Amino acid sequence: MTDITKSEVLSVLKKVEHPNFNREHLILNSIRNIELKGNDLSIDINLPMDPSAADDKLKAKLSDALKNEFSSLNKVKINIEATASIQKEKKENSILSGVKNTVAIASGKGGVGKSTVAVNLAIALAKDGAKVGLIDADVYGPSIPMMLGLKEKPKIFQDEHGVKIVPIESYGIKVISIGLLVDDNAPVIWRGPMASGAVKQFMSDVDWKELDYLIFDMPPGTGDIQLTLVQTIPLTGAIIVTTPQEISLIDARKALKMFTRVNVPVLGVIENMSYFIAPDTGKKYDLFGTGGGSKLASELNVPFLGGIPIDPRVRIGGDKGIPIMYDIPDSEHSKIWIEIAHNFVNKVHIRNLTAGSKVEIVLDDED
Repeated sequence: MTDITKSEVLSVLKKVEHPNFNREHLILNSIRNIELKGNDLSIDINLPMDPSAADDKLKAKLSDALKNEFSSLNKVKINIEATASIQKEKKENSILSGVKNTVAIASGKGGVGKSTVAVNLAIALAKDGAKVGLIDADVYGPSIPMMLGLKEKPKIFQDEHGVKIVPIESYGIKVISIGLLVDDNAPVIWRGPMASGAVKQFMSDVDWKELDYLIFDMPPGTGDIQLTLVQTIPLTGAIIVTTPQEISLIDARKALKMFTRVNVPVLGVIENMSYFIAPDTGKKYDLFGTGGGSKLASELNVPFLGGIPIDPRVRIGGDKGIPIMYDIPDSEHSKIWIEIAHNFVNKVHIRNLTAGSKVEIVLDDED
């Protein structure tokens, strides 16, 4: 048979519908190689997606589409290389130049499980094959070391650029926290500029190397550390964590609007403590109300990434330093986290495809 061109392949694959496949990400350069031997076709495709999403079902769907279009084909082999997309604003010589995407996990108030969200999202991404770092930017209440069971101090070395800190590796992710640098029982009594300076050092003086995602577990509220972060680097985006009840939604709206006002895209809302299922009866209880997170996302026109149920094993894992995503990977709770991670990655890819070339910070006195 005659040769099949990249354009012909692209035209066919653009028509395929599959939940793991976003056709917006498919361009001519995504098709890296086409090899036709007799009636057997082999195609190499590069796509920004989770490695786990590039499964056999998706490959079979793409293969069948090509066989239907080119009836003379006998076998079609699809090879998918899944990679994280890169934030367009980053420059090679900028701070965190080896980090593809930077994401803030934020909330308007404490007690909504923001750090739990940050830890389990980071581990879910790592389990899917991404290179992930986690900065505990909640300087006054660093809880990440306890949640990950970390007690060792980070190592320090010096190179031609100065003193560097080596992040601690745990459960497949790289971590830095002020809690790893001070005594366990020592309170951090710093003014705002000192706390902001510590977060800056976590970006500039830590040897992160190459990362697909660097996640910031932010302190509650909309204060100095948040502004320092958005003024220091071009954030890929922010995720807002809330619980269903109205008192939490009020503060979540403020956090969301803060990021909007400084031109940081809000990638979505995650609702924590969405419901509780009694283990003995299987009955569902909406302990804190219902639908608040999705309502907030709809109201402010941002994606709803998912709802996390209450599970006592999450608290137990946090206290023991073994996150549920790692300790019980086959639990329903962990499966929900994997789905949220997939939704998150998809929003990052879409954001990177549509992003402008500059982040401009605008502050005013509006409420």
